[in-house]
Amino acid sequence: MTSVQLVLDSIDKVKSFVSDITYFPTDFDLISGRYVVDAKSIMGIFSLDLSKPITLNIHSDSNIDEMLQLLEPYLYKD
Repeated sequence: MTSVQLVLDSIDKVKSFVSDITYFPTDFDLISGRYVVDAKSIMGIFSLDLSKPITLNIHSDSNIDEMLQLLEPYLYKD
């Protein structure tokens, strides 16, 4: 499993994020505080506090480099 920090601070970002990860046949979880939602669920994402960076858990060991490249626009940068 791989974890990264994301920023999904607009409706358009959320929609494009879900569209991008739906391409992969693996499970993705978003974690904000004590809440965990399916990252492929737009409704689930909007139930989180998107004003802060959130954690994405990728439940796969294959295609990680390809996934991280696709996630580049959403990654949290200090």
